[in-house]
Amino acid sequence: MSTETYLSLRNGTDVRGVACEGVEGEHVNLTGEIVSNIAKAFCVWLISRTGKTQVTIAVGYDSRITSPALCQEVVNAVISTGHNAVVTGLSTTPSMFALLKDETRMQAHYCHGSIMITASHLPFNRNGLKFFSHDGCLEGEDVKEILSIAADYRFAEVNTYGQQLTLPYLDDYAAALVEKVRIATGEEQPLLGKRIVVDAGNGAGGFFADKVLVPLGADTTGSQFLDPDGSFPNHIPNPENADAMRSVCEAVKTANADFGIIFDTDVDRAGAVDKDGAEINRNRLIALISAILLSEKPGATIVTDSVTSDGLTAFITGRGGKHHRFKRGYKNVINEAIRLNQAGEYAPLAIETSGHAALMENYFLDDGAYLITRLLIAMAKESKAGRNLTDMISTLLLPEEEKEIRIKFVPDCDFKTLGKKVIDEFTAYGNALYYATPAKDNYEGFRLRYDEQHGDGWALMRMSLHDPILPINVESDVCGGAIRIIKDLYYFLKKYEFLDLSPMEKVITAWRADKLDVVKGKLTAIKAHRKQR
Repeated sequence: MSTETYLSLRNGTDVRGVACEGVEGEHVNLTGEIVSNIAKAFCVWLISRTGKTQVTIAVGYDSRITSPALCQEVVNAVISTGHNAVVTGLSTTPSMFALLKDETRMQAHYCHGSIMITASHLPFNRNGLKFFSHDGCLEGEDVKEILSIAADYRFAEVNTYGQQLTLPYLDDYAAALVEKVRIATGEEQPLLGKRIVVDAGNGAGGFFADKVLVPLGADTTGSQFLDPDGSFPNHIPNPENADAMRSVCEAVKTANADFGIIFDTDVDRAGAVDKDGAEINRNRLIALISAILLSEKPGATIVTDSVTSDGLTAFITGRGGKHHRFKRGYKNVINEAIRLNQAGEYAPLAIETSGHAALMENYFLDDGAYLITRLLIAMAKESKAGRNLTDMISTLLLPEEEKEIRIKFVPDCDFKTLGKKVIDEFTAYGNALYYATPAKDNYEGFRLRYDEQHGDGWALMRMSLHDPILPINVESDVCGGAIRIIKDLYYFLKKYEFLDLSPMEKVITAWRADKLDVVKGKLTAIKAHRKQR
């Protein structure tokens, strides 16, 4: 296999590809041979970093249908080159790093690194690999190096195979979360009397109901899709997916629950639902965990991705904190938070609107279960004081309208060069407008603030981190403001023949249809009134 073939599987800090047939037009490119060579390459990478001649690697996987087979490929590759493999079985991505930080486990069975087999929220036919060392999740350049080794390295034959052990870890991980809540609240069962619904989407997060909530006293009646099933028969395990969120919101209302929780497939992301069945997601989720942290230590800097709302900024500032917007990509916000702390600025949280949340107290690991655990601690404390958890974000002002439109480039074009051209020219366009002002915090792409007469909001145009897509985020504080901004952007973009503007045109067409319906409704009402006269 060529180096290009291997490198094409890199997706940021992960390896991802098609692991089985089943989707028309998508053919397997994450084969057993490729996975085997990547696992061997990770051993070589660890040897170069640790100075050891033999390493031990923990291997876990999520609920995907191809995960057990790929796990076996990884294990065979590791032991066939003389190294050792510790199989943790069904796991979450965060648990595969938590294991490396567990002193008790490391004393008994030391692991130099770990591999998680997952493709997060992607469709059932996809899978991938995520790598951890004792320093954390590997960076994109590390993964690139591993893939290059996999393509080019001649792996040595060994006379003696390494050892394979099966040592599940998820129960220990869950027990640590339970203990954290008990210590923080001073109670054995601080959630007694609370009904909490969990929706795992048939991913790896089903353990949270029985292994975390029940020991803390919660009633989990109404929880759904807890059993692992890699075909994902009910909905995509993804807090950003509209169908998934509707499902868990309805489950909370049906069960008359106090709280709802939803995880993605490998539990590095989470979302929540309040007692009224309303989402605690995106800006509301960020505001809630920010409020918790700021109540503990005022003056903190909260690092988020670039598409968070102006209302969130006002909320954080009003709580005595500082809102630091940065580039999208969970590793980007994590690394920025780490940089700020190293520079002497206290930044305890790095969080994306997608639900990736990493706390400094948890090694800046994006961990959905840990995030929810922090919310549960706050819920128990607020309840004891006679308050609801969401009272903490009652002053958060949400935008009247918000929209994300993803514009694709035409196939087989140099989208990176063309995308830079669009952004550069949009920057020049925005700087020349009399009714809009460039934002001060342009960490990626270009953000433009529109005045009250032209949308009363902002637009952010940027390039996708990995795909030939130009995402556009729009937010407005007035009804009808977003479409004004979108129309302005459309007239700017229509000159570029290499862009597919059909998603934007659909939004505009739908708005025109709605507007026409309103006019027709008014005319009908007028006619009816005249007849009555």
